[in-house]
Amino acid sequence: MKLTINEVARCLRLPVTTVDRWIRQGRIPIQKSSNGYIVNESALEKWAAMYRLPFSLPKKVNTQLQEKRLENLLPAMDRGGVIYGIKGDDVETVLRGAVEKMQLPLDSSKEKLYQCLLEREHLTSTGIGKGVAIPHPHDPLPDTFEKPIITTCFLEKPVDFNAVDDRLVFVMFILLSPSIKIHLHLLSRLSFCVRDNTFVEFLKTSPDSSAYFSKITEFENILDRADNS
Repeated sequence: MKLTINEVARCLRLPVTTVDRWIRQGRIPIQKSSNGYIVNESALEKWAAMYRLPFSLPKKVNTQLQEKRLENLLPAMDRGGVIYGIKGDDVETVLRGAVEKMQLPLDSSKEKLYQCLLEREHLTSTGIGKGVAIPHPHDPLPDTFEKPIITTCFLEKPVDFNAVDDRLVFVMFILLSPSIKIHLHLLSRLSFCVRDNTFVEFLKTSPDSSAYFSKITEFENILDRADNS
């Protein structure tokens, strides 16, 4: 990957002048190019550990790397977990109950997330039909989420989301992404699953997490084979 000298300095928490001098002296495993510095993340991390220096990629770089890899559904869903028996009689209540039970990064605000989800519902319903809703903020949250999260929420009883087909929603996939590109990638894969009626019927059984993730793996394997054909 290519980084600016300022980004390299932030990675190592060193002054730019020190990093520049060490690069010129050949002390850091970094190769200078015409438009930046070519960095091998693994080599630089090992070098930092050898000299007992801190090392972490800037959030911007983490997001760029993640977009290149574009994680699929399973890791995002595993990160978000599965929640059962969300109580409530309306959209506001079930969203509140889901957010309260979600596992979020320590520096995130559940109240802020709830308000973002609610604002998005007020713009237009995220009920996509067949009893499924995909609540998400209107804009990505790169300062809060370095990696995407999909939390699967089974409701205690169906709720009116004003969905496109007027069916009551029984399951929500709360989708949180650090960028639009990642959001659209995951939304596309999730929509592929939901278009399959057998998958929706499977969801109606409120499957345990093991069976649920196995089913997601099956559908992603179908998608991967189609992408590679």
